[in-house]
Amino acid sequence: MKVAVQWKENMTFVGTPDSGFAVQMDADSSFGGTNKGVRPMEMVALGLAGCTGMDVISILQKKRQQVTGFEVRVNAPRSAEHPKVFTRALITYIVTGRNVDEAALLRAIELAATKYCPAQLMLAQVFPMELHYEIYEDEGEGIQRLTYQGTWQELSVK
Repeated sequence: MKVAVQWKENMTFVGTPDSGFAVQMDADSSFGGTNKGVRPMEMVALGLAGCTGMDVISILQKKRQQVTGFEVRVNAPRSAEHPKVFTRALITYIVTGRNVDEAALLRAIELAATKYCPAQLMLAQVFPMELHYEIYEDEGEGIQRLTYQGTWQELSVK
């Protein structure tokens, strides 16, 4: 994988990966930025959420689960002191659908965390991760009912 970032002004950069989809990055004004883009550490967290999310939804689709909505939330607190690294992550998978099987979701989370998601596997080596899930029954007309919630397990730093 190759990426490049090009400086535009102040703390604004435009990053271009192999795929060609450019993304603008910036810092807030207290660090010389102008709030014109995503922060680099936000991109790391977004990459983690996107990577594990793509794996989980792909596995759920292969298991023929009737998913009507899916969201992955990452809460990644950072240290108070520089370099202000992530100290841990809470990843919550929120699945809405019809008769979604809890065991199928747990297996999908397990496979993403232990086999398929390179971002998750790499980052789990430097900070612990808690993997939570919520399953909502889609009752139509925007009505959702929580049917299952829990924790897969914590990935600890090796």
